[in-house]
Amino acid sequence: MFRRLPDDERDRVVLTFEDERIEARRGDTLAAALLAHGRMVTRETAGGGRGPFCMMGVCFECLVDVHGRGGGRGLQACMIEVCDGMKAGRHRTQSSDEPEGAA
Repeated sequence: MFRRLPDDERDRVVLTFEDERIEARRGDTLAAALLAHGRMVTRETAGGGRGPFCMMGVCFECLVDVHGRGGGRGLQACMIEVCDGMKAGRHRTQSSDEPEGAA
């Protein structure tokens, strides 16, 4: 569905999402890198998987967990620039009847 332009010669960076190695371009947002790699789901909710929608920080559908950033709260993948060695994963929304801090 999403393909890179053939003349995109930017430097490559490698990140890990859910233990999967993903090659991206320097300057990509995490959402763009995931979509270009075929990963459509970035978070889980009681209603199922959700993923990037607006790509401009308005809808909050692309929440992810990024190792070492955000203090445990989901971050918007469309607003985070990838960097070499980045580790990220799906954000799992806490159920409303689950106590804070339980997992």
